[in-house]
Amino acid sequence: MRIDVHTHIFPPEVVKNRHAHFVGEPAFHHLYGSPRARLATAEDLLQAMDEQETDISVVSGFPWKSPDRAARHNDHILESCSRHPGRLIPLCCVDPRTPHAPAEAERCLKGGARGLGEIALYEPCTVGEALRSMEGLVELCRETQSVLLVHANEPVGHLYPGKAPMGLDFFYGLAQMSAGISLILAHWGGGLAFYETLKKEAKEVLARVHYDTAASPYLYDPRIYSIMSRIVGAEKILLGTDFPLLSWRRYDDEMKNAGLSEDQRKAIQGINAARIFNIREDSPSCSGQHPG
Repeated sequence: MRIDVHTHIFPPEVVKNRHAHFVGEPAFHHLYGSPRARLATAEDLLQAMDEQETDISVVSGFPWKSPDRAARHNDHILESCSRHPGRLIPLCCVDPRTPHAPAEAERCLKGGARGLGEIALYEPCTVGEALRSMEGLVELCRETQSVLLVHANEPVGHLYPGKAPMGLDFFYGLAQMSAGISLILAHWGGGLAFYETLKKEAKEVLARVHYDTAASPYLYDPRIYSIMSRIVGAEKILLGTDFPLLSWRRYDDEMKNAGLSEDQRKAIQGINAARIFNIREDSPSCSGQHPG
């Protein structure tokens, strides 16, 4: 079973006229202002899944500031998932620093979302402010035993749209706060996983943290797969393509070239995600059943 834990879709009206949604949404404008930044619909995702033999995709939206845009996008994802049970798993996306975020997250989790994500803080703020903004969302995930997928990025290297200002201290603090829930840090956790080699505390704090591979071909040397498998174990790594950014084949090629065993590739490409999202071969992924 191949499961992609990190994909994005947008409602058709946003795909057709992105410029109408730039006003009041600086992060969306920054990430998608260029026409080369692709926006995809649910149908685009399903077609790519068929072509690449992906069984299930976990679907995220965008952290809109506008409560109406957030609700419409989340409703679109929930509705798309309900039309394709067994293929799409919905996550609810909110901007944690907006007043409507907790209520919208609770509404979506009650409506069938299997977790929250991809949660991102794209605008500058202190670590304390960022962590406080996440408290309510983390508690919701704990209460419902839902998955939390959070955007993370490396604090060094080249700049690119979507490179958020939050550093490793925020992600580590979030892991401490998220004890007892399944926390996925996107984009290899921005390098946080390297600290799992510390002898004290870090390994325990990061015990339930998983790391997805989203955008890896753009960010890291292919050796990251073998290095991370030695540091944290292949069982903590999840395939994430960041669709429509990259195709699954780019990741598969890099895993093979990195020298991963077939068992390690199978774990990364589906077995680990099936465990986290409580997916069985014979169970519809979009049934609304929360992971245990």
